[in-house]
Amino acid sequence: MSQVNDQFDFNDRYGIKPARAWVKYAAIVAIVGGGWLLWAALYHANPELRSELISFTTDDPRNPEIRYYIDRADGSRVVVCTLAARDYEMNVVGQIDDTIAAGDTYIERTIPVPTRADAVNIGLEGCRLLP
Repeated sequence: MSQVNDQFDFNDRYGIKPARAWVKYAAIVAIVGGGWLLWAALYHANPELRSELISFTTDDPRNPEIRYYIDRADGSRVVVCTLAARDYEMNVVGQIDDTIAAGDTYIERTIPVPTRADAVNIGLEGCRLLP
């Protein structure tokens, strides 16, 4: 005698399980990926050296001035910043390396950059810590 409410299922008979194996792998990838994302966000949120352009003036096109700041985590390290002045066609017409001695962690500087031709802008190319 068969029961009326029971339905025959071939999956039960032959031991076929529903295809949900991807859930385990998705959970593992989410946990590992989330951990890496958290680490990367915290690591890059507090760099050893920050630098940013505040302003520049080209009142004298042969001697423009740049104002920028650096913020370093360790004040005992020397910093070298590269400053470049450009002409109307974006050619570099003046470039200097500004060396900042060990000392305060936050420093604002105003530096003139001599040029070989008239400059229309000046920028902070980048800063690096010396060993």
